[in-house]
Amino acid sequence: MKTITSAQNSYIKELLKLQEKSRERKKKGLFLVEGLREISLVQKGNFNINTILFEPSIFTDNDFLNQVSSNTTLIEINKEVYQKLAYRASTEGIIAVVTSKDHSLDSIKLTKENPLILVMQGIEKPGNIGAMLRTADAANIDAVFIADPKTDVYNPNIIRSSVGCVFTNQIAVGTSTEIIEYLHKKDINIYSATLQNSNEYYIEDYTKASAIVVGTEATGLTEIWRVNATQNINIPMQGEIDSMNVSVACAVVVFEAKRQRNFK
Repeated sequence: MKTITSAQNSYIKELLKLQEKSRERKKKGLFLVEGLREISLVQKGNFNINTILFEPSIFTDNDFLNQVSSNTTLIEINKEVYQKLAYRASTEGIIAVVTSKDHSLDSIKLTKENPLILVMQGIEKPGNIGAMLRTADAANIDAVFIADPKTDVYNPNIIRSSVGCVFTNQIAVGTSTEIIEYLHKKDINIYSATLQNSNEYYIEDYTKASAIVVGTEATGLTEIWRVNATQNINIPMQGEIDSMNVSVACAVVVFEAKRQRNFK
């Protein structure tokens, strides 16, 4: 087992770059995951764990460490190094270096005749993406597509706000054009959440193959999603404001779709 006791260690500096820069994560094909629950979901999602770093005075689950694959490097670090790397205020003393997965549309495996898919277009706030990934996991959605991404899937804020659900969902990333072509090719109905030419969301039938599409709160979906929709949908507002948080709106429509499917 290796030991690192200096925050100036060259490897630790490389890990800090992974934590801070999307460009480095894409270049190296690696990202960091902090916390035992999230790392357990990484394992369940069949990701390859390259390295585990742990601070022994904080992380004391030796059973977990003993079960780590022989292909995974274990590194003991001290508090100074851990605090340098730790992203969250509440710490558990364990960080994993994980290999990124392929998130192309070709990587998606749809096993149902009537899959339910969530599409997020151009969402900028990692917290909203993470919250919607939690909804997707809770509803056991078949796939999540991120169209025209503004950040990478392994942004630390997405991992944190999704509580590890970024590892439990099938996720594909592409342009709006690519995703629309994919949905049309698979005969998947597109329900775009927008005010223009829309029906109230609960009127529609989501029991067939369906994709629910949401956009940013500020500008909504772009025209390509409005004109290519099977049907545009809206959630009627009954108060003074004319919209709600995108992650809340997503959950409302997704669970209506699940209700119609008898939660199957």
